[in-house]
Amino acid sequence: MQIMEAAIAANPWPIRRERAAELAERYPHAEEMLRLYQALTLVQEPALQLEISPSPLAGEGRGGGLDIADFAARNILPGVVDVTVEMGPRALRDAVINVFCSADLVQLVQHWLDRQPLSPFETYLARASASPLLEALSVSPSPLAGEGRGGGSSTKCPNCGGLPQLSYFAVSGEALVSGPRYLVCSRCANNWVFSRMTCAGCGESTGTKLPIYQEQERFPHVRVDGCQTCRKYLLTFDLRRDTRAVPIVDEIAALPLDLFARNQGLTKITPNLMGN
Repeated sequence: MQIMEAAIAANPWPIRRERAAELAERYPHAEEMLRLYQALTLVQEPALQLEISPSPLAGEGRGGGLDIADFAARNILPGVVDVTVEMGPRALRDAVINVFCSADLVQLVQHWLDRQPLSPFETYLARASASPLLEALSVSPSPLAGEGRGGGSSTKCPNCGGLPQLSYFAVSGEALVSGPRYLVCSRCANNWVFSRMTCAGCGESTGTKLPIYQEQERFPHVRVDGCQTCRKYLLTFDLRRDTRAVPIVDEIAALPLDLFARNQGLTKITPNLMGN
C-alpha cells in the first residue's frame, strides 16, 4: 500500500485515467463524462513536468514566478477545448467553442483564480486548465497519498483557501481502526484532515442536523453528507469499502447521488469539474 501511495503522490494522473476507464464500463449513465475526463487527464498531466517551486496559492494566480493564468490559457486550455470538442456532449462542445472564440482567455482563467463569478462553461474551461497547475504547485500530496496539510476544523483548504470538493475516509492499515476523514480541495487537490461528524460547509456538528444518505446497491462506498443548517452537502467516499476508489473520479460516476441530494433541497458545496 505504501508503494502505491508513493506512486500516486508522484503522479496521480495514470491511476485517475485507469479508474475512469473502469467506471465507464461499470456505469453507463456516466460513461460519456468519464471518457471525457479520461481524455482530459492526458492534457492536464504535463503540468507535473513544470520546474516550478511551491508557493502560497491563495488569491495569487502566480507561483514560483509562473503566471498561472497566462500559462494555463496558452498551454493547457487549447488542449482542453480540443478534447472537449472531440469527446464531450453537444451542449458542452458548443458552449466551449463559443467561449474559446469570444473570450479573453487569460482574463477568464484569472477570474477563476480570483474566485470571480463565471458561467458554468467558463468555469469548466478555466478550472480544467488551471487546476492541474495549482495541484502541481501544491506542496502537499494528491488524493490518497498521505497526510496532506493542515487539518482539524478548517472548512477551507489550508494550502490555497479553496472550498472542499469531497471527503473520504482513508484506510488506516490496522484492523478494527477507522482511518481519518480527509477533505479534498476543489482547486489544488490538497488533502487535509477534518472532523468525521462535522459539516464541511458551515462547521455544524450536531448529529441530528447532519443527515446521511446512501444507495448501497450501486454505490456501497459513497454517501451524501448533508447539513440542515446551511443546506449544503458533499459526497464522502469510504476507501475501506472500495480500496480501488479514486474519489475525484468516482464522484463523476456518483451523479445519481447528486440528483438525490438536490431533490432533498441541498446544494453541493462545490460542483465538480463536470458541473455536478
